[in-house]
Amino acid sequence: MTIYFTSDSHFGHDRDFIYGSRGFKSLQEHDETIIERWNKVVRPKDVVYHLGDVMLGADHEYGLNCLRRLNGTIYIIKGNHDTDRRWKEYQTLDNVVTLGLAYILKHEFGKCYLCHYPTETSCLENMTPIKNHLINLHGHTHSIHRFEHGKPYQYNVSLDSHGCYPVSLEEVYEDIRQEVQVCLSYL
Repeated sequence: MTIYFTSDSHFGHDRDFIYGSRGFKSLQEHDETIIERWNKVVRPKDVVYHLGDVMLGADHEYGLNCLRRLNGTIYIIKGNHDTDRRWKEYQTLDNVVTLGLAYILKHEFGKCYLCHYPTETSCLENMTPIKNHLINLHGHTHSIHRFEHGKPYQYNVSLDSHGCYPVSLEEVYEDIRQEVQVCLSYL
């Protein structure tokens, strides 16, 4: 079993500023490509933590059908566009577990604070090993950058920063290790 992360899939969000900025010509191309890329890397027994903004638009059944087609067990953190109605609808799906506004994931590398929003949880001045830091994994910003503002313990898992693919736990920690080394070289 592999653990993956993503956010901001925006299934059914028929706005060019979402699908166009990701390089797609239409909502349908956007959604189908995300599903295809997801299922290319995520196997049925894998786990994906989706950090919010799963779907938008008036056609809720369309967005739910997109979710049904995704491999793995999907743990959803509530984003700013995940309304109470959508939240209840996610809970009707066999492949979805809802977690609330935030969640702390403990694993072999350490601990992650999973939240839709970027949140300061640790600082570079604390020179302890990465395993001793609480790493914030987030989405929301739609930035193509995985790290912003010199904060190596805030990591953007959104589709925008990963070529519209989910990102594995191992890749997240390798990126963080590299970024910490870069930041330390400037101190």
